[in-house]
Amino acid sequence: MPVETNNNHNKPNKSPKPRQFGGSLLILLSFLLLLNLVVPSLFGQRQTQVPYSEFIAQVQNNQVEQAVVGSDRIEYTIKTQTPEGETVEQVFTTTPVALDLDLPKILREHDVEFSALPPSENAWIGTLFSWLIPPLIFFTIWGFLINRQGGGPAALTVGKSKARIYSEGITGVKFIDVAGVDEAKAELEEIIDFLKNAGKYTRLGAKIPKGVLLVGPPGTGKTMLAKAVAGEAGVPFFSISGSEFIELFVGVGASRVRDLFDQAKQQAPCIVFIDELDALGKSRGGAGPMMGGNDEREQTLNQLLSEMDGFDANTGVIIIAATNRPEVIDPALSRPGRFDRQVVVDRPDKSGREAILNVHARNVKLANDVNLSTIAARTPGFAGADLANLVNEAALLAARQNRQAVIMADFNEAIERLVAGLEKRSRVLNEVEKTTVAYHEVGHAIIGALMPGAGKVEKISVVPRGVGALGYTIQMPEEDRFLMIEDEIRGRIATLLGGRSAEETVFGKVSTGAADDIQKATDLAERAITIYGMNEKLGPVAFEKIQQQQFLEGYGNPRRSISPKVAEEIDREVKLTLDNAHHIALSILHYNRELLEETAQALLEKEILEGAKLRERLNQVQAPDELEEWLRTGKLSQDRPLMQSLLV
Repeated sequence: MPVETNNNHNKPNKSPKPRQFGGSLLILLSFLLLLNLVVPSLFGQRQTQVPYSEFIAQVQNNQVEQAVVGSDRIEYTIKTQTPEGETVEQVFTTTPVALDLDLPKILREHDVEFSALPPSENAWIGTLFSWLIPPLIFFTIWGFLINRQGGGPAALTVGKSKARIYSEGITGVKFIDVAGVDEAKAELEEIIDFLKNAGKYTRLGAKIPKGVLLVGPPGTGKTMLAKAVAGEAGVPFFSISGSEFIELFVGVGASRVRDLFDQAKQQAPCIVFIDELDALGKSRGGAGPMMGGNDEREQTLNQLLSEMDGFDANTGVIIIAATNRPEVIDPALSRPGRFDRQVVVDRPDKSGREAILNVHARNVKLANDVNLSTIAARTPGFAGADLANLVNEAALLAARQNRQAVIMADFNEAIERLVAGLEKRSRVLNEVEKTTVAYHEVGHAIIGALMPGAGKVEKISVVPRGVGALGYTIQMPEEDRFLMIEDEIRGRIATLLGGRSAEETVFGKVSTGAADDIQKATDLAERAITIYGMNEKLGPVAFEKIQQQQFLEGYGNPRRSISPKVAEEIDREVKLTLDNAHHIALSILHYNRELLEETAQALLEKEILEGAKLRERLNQVQAPDELEEWLRTGKLSQDRPLMQSLLV
């Protein structure tokens, strides 16, 4: 495909629409063929076809005057008298059924003047058409179909690079537009300085890294960072996705890689940005049963390795690539000398989120009650793209209410939309369902109020949201956390089982509403045992493979090769962990049964509990005696029968 030039001032020229010669030529050939068939019949003498036996009979009856004999056709003339006495000649034709050797003798005996058909002067035209028309029709139809599918002349440039070029760094992004990733920006400032002042480095014999690999979760701003580097350095910026190299035909991707680097060398110093590198650079050793995978992808990767190894480090061509799956990148691509430096672009912390919110809120009219620091504290784990979406969602909510500015309530509602989904008041629950959901959510809130590291319970609601949430409880952490301690994991499991435990405590039976909670609790308990080594019996042994090993081994079993006895022990410990957490949840609700009833009834009446009134209620939660010991050791002296005694 032709290279497309993008900048802020000039729009890329649209390539002219290919003319469809195939359709016109096909019509012309059809017309000529029809003309060849129709013209003789229009302008030739009309002749009557008769059987060969009738022709012989007419000769023997002396009715035939003249005959012109050919190998496959006989034309003859008969003179007849009209009633008016005029002589009229009629021309007939017949086809001999076989080679009749007696025909000349019969014609002489009856004085018929006969001769052979003369060779046609234009016979060579028919022969020529018979050789040329079939291939011409074939190629005409093929060209017509290519044009219909958008090919045409563009098909000849299939091996050309599809990179979009931003000349002179006019990407529309500067470092001031990127926030929350200060460490990554500091690493990339060296690249900018080299592109501006290359002599400072070459004088000392230093070599700038050939490639920089940006690694981080989706939405953290890797693409924006690459554009900002080009914008700050003021150099041409080539942007292409890894998937754009891969085509159906083997060798096309390698050709595009060569063409991309040829263009980059001609415009050096410049930046070549490859987004989603994992689509192109997956490890060649782990493609499942067929070790080696796709030939086209492998050839393209090999060509990229060759190009990155082949050009001089100080030619001014710097490769920046981005991926959110660094574990699947081929080691030959990430080694020093190719991608020399890996820059982690992680999710921002609280101060980073506040800086990102300030960037995205620059063009949004905010009310005086909006506190971006509070919003940043309420959005742990949000990436840059999530925060941009949050600001836009709040602005849309304000516009929907015809407000003059975005207020804090709009941001709170936007956070709930992103976390729990859209509110669905049209989904009407019957009294049994609504009561069950109310006790379920209050059970989560009461147990979560006692657990360490869980954060404050901000809101309880029985208004359905999202796909399957009939109610929800929102807990907001008071600070950013990057590790989970043993007691926090146990507390998290108990909180997840709090909804089901509340249903057991009040109704003596459970509903299907706890399915997602049970799945999350089971996964967390299994990870604590098989990955984090938080089990006294099994010890600090990793029973589960990391993601990279699973990929290299062809996406097999996530667990290591272990004996059936160890697998049985793992399952037993997971079950014991969940049983103990279940017991603690039931015990807490038993100690706070009156508070559970009062809070659930208030929730049924108002549908939503939040703010100071909710915190006042949850401050009354009492902890059972065994809670502290269980959080510290994970063990309980009580047996399973005691748990049953807590149920109604």
